[in-house]
Amino acid sequence: AWDRGFVVRFLVTWFGSLAAAAAWQPFRNAIALLPFGEFFDFRNASARDLFDGMFSSSFTTLLVWSALYFIIKYYQLFQVEKEKSLRSEALAHEAQLLMLRYQLNPHFLFNTLNAISTLVLSRATEQANEMLTKLSKFLRYSLDHSPLDRVSLAHELETSQLYLDIEKVRFGERLKLEFEIDQKAEKALVPTMLLQPIIENSIKHGISKAEQGGTIRIQAHKLEDGLEIKVTDDGPGLTASQINDTEFSFSSGVGVSNIRNRLSEIYGEKHQLEFVNEATHGLTVKVCIPYDRE
Repeated sequence: AWDRGFVVRFLVTWFGSLAAAAAWQPFRNAIALLPFGEFFDFRNASARDLFDGMFSSSFTTLLVWSALYFIIKYYQLFQVEKEKSLRSEALAHEAQLLMLRYQLNPHFLFNTLNAISTLVLSRATEQANEMLTKLSKFLRYSLDHSPLDRVSLAHELETSQLYLDIEKVRFGERLKLEFEIDQKAEKALVPTMLLQPIIENSIKHGISKAEQGGTIRIQAHKLEDGLEIKVTDDGPGLTASQINDTEFSFSSGVGVSNIRNRLSEIYGEKHQLEFVNEATHGLTVKVCIPYDRE
């Protein structure tokens, strides 16, 4: 079997080649005499005559052929193992993305269902039905797409609008929205559910804590070599220590960590995720990724 140790295979090959050479060499010596009209006398031949040239020709030839066979076989096994390893890495990669992809913040679901319950109790059935419909569309989108899928930014913005519409039921006029999207940027391909965790983070840290609420501005521009997306709020921003926190551990939820890990898995080092305090007040989350279009 090919899973045995190298030493065992080497010994089997060596002794096998030796036995084959010993069996073949007498016939080879006899055939070599035929062109000269001579016949090899097997009965009276000595061992030296029978096996003359065995180590210099037959054994060496068989050993070389055996070595070539083993080299080819090892190469084939190496390729098979390499393919298995690549498949395993791909499966692990997809599994990790799936895990990150489905980490929806339970607080969002709780708050949304609680808001729907409040609307139902207050007999605002039409508004409750509309909110429930948008929630179902949002959840269907978030669960139907593979973590490896990419969609147009325009499609991603539509899904983000569903999320924002749900949140506006909770916050009312306290939540204001502004959009600044380049036409070329709309056609760019982005990972599914890229914006929602960032917007959720802005609402949590920038809007919900302010009595008067605030504004979230979403911008997207095509750069020379990539796509830049910005989500800005006019909340309190981050402290100096939080700005220097490259791991963004100030965010207790899974959202920011989710985005960072997904971008790393999909784009490697070809991406940026930055948190920048605005000059007056507020925080901008900037994402830069390679520009691909549908």
